[in-house]
Amino acid sequence: MTRTVARVIVDALSELGVRQVFGVVGDALNPLTDAIRTTEGLEWVGCRHEEAAAFAASAQSQLTGTLGVCMGTVGPGSVHLLNGLYDAAKSHAPVLAIAGQVPLAELGSDYFQEVDNDALFRDVAVFRATITSSDQLPQMLETAVRHALGRRGVAVLTVPGDLGERELTADRPARLSLNAPVSRPDGSAVHRAAELLDRSERVTLLVGEGARAAREDVLTLADRLAAPMVLTLKAKAGFEGDDNPFQVGQTGLIGNPAAAAALQDADTLLLLGTDFPYRDWYPQGRTVIQVDTEATHIGRRVPVDVGLVGDTGATVRDLLDDLAAASAGFEGARDRSHLEKARERFDQWRTGQARLADPSHDKGVVGRIRSALDNRAHDIRPEALAAAVDRIAADDAVFTSDTGMATVWLSRFVEMRGERRLIGSYNLGSMANAMPQALGAQCLDRERQVVAFCGDGGLSMLLGDLMTLKTYRLPVKLVVFDNRRLGMVKLEQEQSGLPEFGTVLDNPDFAAVAEAMGITGIRVTDPADVEGAVRRALDSPGPVLLDVLTNPDEVAVPAKPTVEQGWGFAVAKMKEIVRSHGESGRD
Repeated sequence: MTRTVARVIVDALSELGVRQVFGVVGDALNPLTDAIRTTEGLEWVGCRHEEAAAFAASAQSQLTGTLGVCMGTVGPGSVHLLNGLYDAAKSHAPVLAIAGQVPLAELGSDYFQEVDNDALFRDVAVFRATITSSDQLPQMLETAVRHALGRRGVAVLTVPGDLGERELTADRPARLSLNAPVSRPDGSAVHRAAELLDRSERVTLLVGEGARAAREDVLTLADRLAAPMVLTLKAKAGFEGDDNPFQVGQTGLIGNPAAAAALQDADTLLLLGTDFPYRDWYPQGRTVIQVDTEATHIGRRVPVDVGLVGDTGATVRDLLDDLAAASAGFEGARDRSHLEKARERFDQWRTGQARLADPSHDKGVVGRIRSALDNRAHDIRPEALAAAVDRIAADDAVFTSDTGMATVWLSRFVEMRGERRLIGSYNLGSMANAMPQALGAQCLDRERQVVAFCGDGGLSMLLGDLMTLKTYRLPVKLVVFDNRRLGMVKLEQEQSGLPEFGTVLDNPDFAAVAEAMGITGIRVTDPADVEGAVRRALDSPGPVLLDVLTNPDEVAVPAKPTVEQGWGFAVAKMKEIVRSHGESGRD
């Protein structure tokens, strides 16, 4: 029996092992969703907003390394996919988006809801095409999938409303096999890099997510070079934990002084699988060696002395062979003081952070003085909340975090030990990503613990998809850092010497909202209740929203605070106090 366009697409998705398709039903998608309805092992997850659908598909792709799939119907439905697809593109997540379109005969007529999808997705997609004939399948679908998987990006296939039910005249099974290549750099470049490393006295590694699959090789190299290991945020999962005696945390605005100093004190930097974008945080005048699978990434953040284009694991193994050959009798003789100093600084910083995370911190002498300045309402310290989640959450939990202060607290207080995984909008920096990404992650495994660190601004932006968690009985645990602020924007303003403006959020009781939706809601206002509330939330069946009122004036001090930032913050606080006094005088 000859298949329809919709059936060919859905059968191919099933063959690829896709388990969920996320989207909003309607119009041009009806033949496709009906084909999903009748396909065993493939689930339609009806979201309340297509942006959430795209975030969920991207999260699945990032966790599995395989294809994530989302759908948006004609016009606005496809437009709504765009932000989530941008996040997938910047995260190098292979995602296939099926976009609806007006009937073929109406294309170009400014028909109701008509949008030029090929133009709309031009910047975000590595492949985009509109099906205009059933005879273009399955080849066009094969091309779209190979682009998404082969180039680690977004492919958009547009299906006009009258095409989905058309039958193919020459049907055949889709052929979708694609093997990922393992590349390695030229041997002479590896030898040159090994020589530079061998002559260096103080090497520091900057390790990104691209090195995650080569963990053991990277640890061996760090030991061989006696090198502290600075991690990007996305490298936390895979390189943190007590079994890595080289890591010293993150650098950048969310980082710590030990990591910043490890980079600054080095004479040679070795970048492994990272495109860390913040140029101000790279020290100047150092020897730099960079390993990346993308030639275009070499040297675009910091000048590079030797660029090695290839798979991180294969390249590191080649480097280890060359170092061993070039350094006969050297093993064990390398000075380890650079590593030991960096680790000592890191341990001291973590000890100080642990004091901040102690729920009884504000009861001590130092805590009482500090709280008189920055926590007069005695709200819960976000550090204490994040640390409690870290202590209680499972060692194989999947974490997601909203862009902003929620990510800061996760970065500093949640350790990606064991089999923990981490997903966030760490390249695009979108708001509202944590909850829908957790939705996608939980669909992969209903038994695995999934914890979303939500900002109150991010959660409220896509609040409707709380209903998706409830409808599909997804046991996601939403931890809401409810500081009634757009916290990162507030901090940005104050560091620039501006009083906060436009950042205050008039929030509802999010726990009560969750309860009204049929989701367990827990609200916490007392620091003494944090531990018990976190334990209850993580132990409760089904989806849970934990709404914790945190201190809106908590300051996340960057790894290298500048005089200008400190002065700007002081000036901003004076302006806020004067304005506050003036406003109270007029009441």
